[in-house]
Amino acid sequence: MNTIICNCHCKLTLGIATPRKPVLSISARKIKDNAADWHNLILKWETLNDSGFTTANNIANLKISLLKDKEQLESSSPADNEEKMYPEYSEELEMLCEELQATLASLTKIQVKMEKLSSTTKGICELENYHHGEESKRPPLFHTWPTTHFYEVSRKLSDMYGKELLLKRTVAEELAHCSDHDLTLSYLSMWLHQPYVDSDSKLHLESMLLETGHRAL
Repeated sequence: MNTIICNCHCKLTLGIATPRKPVLSISARKIKDNAADWHNLILKWETLNDSGFTTANNIANLKISLLKDKEQLESSSPADNEEKMYPEYSEELEMLCEELQATLASLTKIQVKMEKLSSTTKGICELENYHHGEESKRPPLFHTWPTTHFYEVSRKLSDMYGKELLLKRTVAEELAHCSDHDLTLSYLSMWLHQPYVDSDSKLHLESMLLETGHRAL
């Protein structure tokens, strides 16, 4: 660092200027916030998916156990089961089903927020078009993505998780009433592996985080 004495006898210190980060426009800042929200919502979804699978698995195991007990009771002699009655109601099973419904309610809230993110991004696209005209004639908000691509990605993600939520509701409704072992395993597999959330979802999310600066280039 250099010091210069000027004619007025005051000292001027010359330092190395630190380049300022570019100031984001309102639209860019909102899209960047939306990208972070997508990341956080998907993390929460995955956590709930895992806990929901644990609950669903417990329901399936309890159902299998109860069915075995019923079969053993029915195959025993009348003298053995005169004082035994197979319980038609299981408090533990009901508690597990309520727990799974609570998980579904939390997943539903997340999916509603995903829909709002998609809707907000669409609104930003429309606002940009209104103020700045055709997108092809203006620079991108960040690196390479046109503004409309953020909406396209948001819409794809929202649709994936919307379909997955509907599937999980069906699984939850059918699981407690299913008496077929193989079908029960199929329901569990559907819950765990999330067939509607395809492998492109992670690529879409990571690309959006990279474009908006949440991931280093």
